[in-house]
Amino acid sequence: MLSILRETSRSMSQPTTLKQLSWREEFLFLVTNRLPRHALSKAMGRISKIKSPLLAKYALALWRRFDDDFRLHEAREVSFDSIHAIFTRQLKSGARPLADQPGAVLSPCDGIVGEYGVIEEGRAYQAKGFPYQLTELLGDSNLAEKYRDGTFVTLRLKSSMYHRFHAPIDGRLERVLYLAGDCWNVHPPALKKIERLYCRNERAVVECLGTQAGTDVCLIAVAAILVSSIRLHCLSDRAANESKMGAYKVDVDLARGDELGYFEHGSTIIVLAQPGFQLRQSLHTGARVFMGEALLEPVNYN
Repeated sequence: MLSILRETSRSMSQPTTLKQLSWREEFLFLVTNRLPRHALSKAMGRISKIKSPLLAKYALALWRRFDDDFRLHEAREVSFDSIHAIFTRQLKSGARPLADQPGAVLSPCDGIVGEYGVIEEGRAYQAKGFPYQLTELLGDSNLAEKYRDGTFVTLRLKSSMYHRFHAPIDGRLERVLYLAGDCWNVHPPALKKIERLYCRNERAVVECLGTQAGTDVCLIAVAAILVSSIRLHCLSDRAANESKMGAYKVDVDLARGDELGYFEHGSTIIVLAQPGFQLRQSLHTGARVFMGEALLEPVNYN
């Protein structure tokens, strides 16, 4: 195993060819999805919380050989006493300015834009040729009907990214729906192989009710392998997967940019908007976005 990891690390420093990329994708899929996912995720959760600045330092050094995208100069603290502290780091004030574009839905997190588009009769896509139904994703037929012909955007958080997510609009939070499930890896290779993956994984459905009709936005925080929990501040920081499956009534006023919660490892957030919005014209699949940027804009925006 060590020799395989060394070879993988060495190859990542060389120019990437399609063949190399395919091999890495297959390797990543096999390693992460053929293991006992829940057990591995719980173990990672325990290990990540071990208080050891030395362990955190060496883990970060190894991590950077595979993905040096931490942007730690933006972090409020730059010394960490655990791996968990790296995952859940907070940012300096002003590190993520909020876009002032009228009517825009802000990106709730840092991420990579994945599939996006118009929701076609309640159907969205995780990858080309791999559709899923909102009813199954949301676990609520009435909520699915509300976004039936709206817009969806998938944002993938790499493990090195800022892991906290925020309110995309001004409004109100009245309910959180938690759906239990598996913890498949949500990297592109898995999305191309496992049908309805997002509907299979553990997830928290957080609907932000806008101040005007037709401006509601629904966030689906999807857990994945090594994501030991999704924490939501409106649930008093209880880990969503430590609670029973079901709906939780909350009563929270939201301002754009307010922190809603965080992942304890990188994962995915699916953003649903009611009809009348589109992905910001300068964005595309594979684009990097930061929390607070305009993600969706009104269709008639000039």
